[in-house]
Amino acid sequence: MQTLEDPINLSIGQPDFEMPEVARKAACEATISGKNGYTATQGIPELRERIAKEVQKQIGQTDRSLCVTSGSSGALVLSLMAMIDPGDEVIIFEPAFVMYRPLIEFLGGQCVAIDTSPTFEIDIDAVASHIGPKTRAVLLNSPNNPTGLVIPLETLKRLAKLTDNHNVTLISDELYRGFCYDRPFTSAALFSRNAIILDGFSKTHAMTGWRVGYMHGPAEIINACITLQQYTFVCSPQVGQWAAIAAADCDMSGAFDACRKKRDRLIEGLRGYYDFIHPGGAFYLYPKAPGGSATAFAEHAVEQEQLLVVPGTVFGSADTHFRISYTVSDHMLERGIEALIRLAKKH
Repeated sequence: MQTLEDPINLSIGQPDFEMPEVARKAACEATISGKNGYTATQGIPELRERIAKEVQKQIGQTDRSLCVTSGSSGALVLSLMAMIDPGDEVIIFEPAFVMYRPLIEFLGGQCVAIDTSPTFEIDIDAVASHIGPKTRAVLLNSPNNPTGLVIPLETLKRLAKLTDNHNVTLISDELYRGFCYDRPFTSAALFSRNAIILDGFSKTHAMTGWRVGYMHGPAEIINACITLQQYTFVCSPQVGQWAAIAAADCDMSGAFDACRKKRDRLIEGLRGYYDFIHPGGAFYLYPKAPGGSATAFAEHAVEQEQLLVVPGTVFGSADTHFRISYTVSDHMLERGIEALIRLAKKH
């Protein structure tokens, strides 16, 4: 990308809106006042209390243990470390976030991938058929990266019931919960008290660089994660935690609405040129690549249009689709739509 003069970058999965001003000011104040050292491993009490209040509001449960982590990625690492031993199996749904498979395999686990194409919907019967004596967890991401799909409510209920019945932990990555455009977001914790929920401030509050995530769930697992964090990440950055307290009280609906409008504009612009499933959340579109190969298409996009997109091979074994991230300026989005239309016509 450094060699491109004026690239159309639709590849980066981070918000284009600003971190709330009050959160930025809180970070500055925390730094100046000397709040720069280690915190309690599980996070500062003020932030944990604020998150617990929000969790209780969402799901009506007061007995869930909570840990502030070094980003939601840190929460993912800790949850997998706490739950799987070498040879254990974790079910994932492909296409999947790029970290899932490598982390499972790094810990000696076996990744059991269920291909969700072409609809990208989860087949509960397929999940049931893949659960075996070594299955320890099912890893869900909704709203989904890279497809943008939101799991239907009935499917979520059935998945939670299935995992509970088989004594398998449902790990629900809910980092994009704010970006749920067509219906209110529903957490997996509403249907399974055993579920481990991963969340954070990176996407919803444009704090990707501050590394403030959190996880909540049954005390046994969360306490194990707190112990593991002592010997790995130590704690989430203190300044970011103070910023997150201020961010938590900010109304982000305007930013989410702007993302929804970008989604609608992208869908409108590409309809008839590309084949894609309607994304109900996150900030991605996952079209089928003209010509069949997403890798080849992504290469042509750079060469012919200075357009950057992510081929589907990053998210699984299939080379059929590519990911567009539409959290860019309106001007960049229009350039991207025009470039994608020209590419579709060529192919």
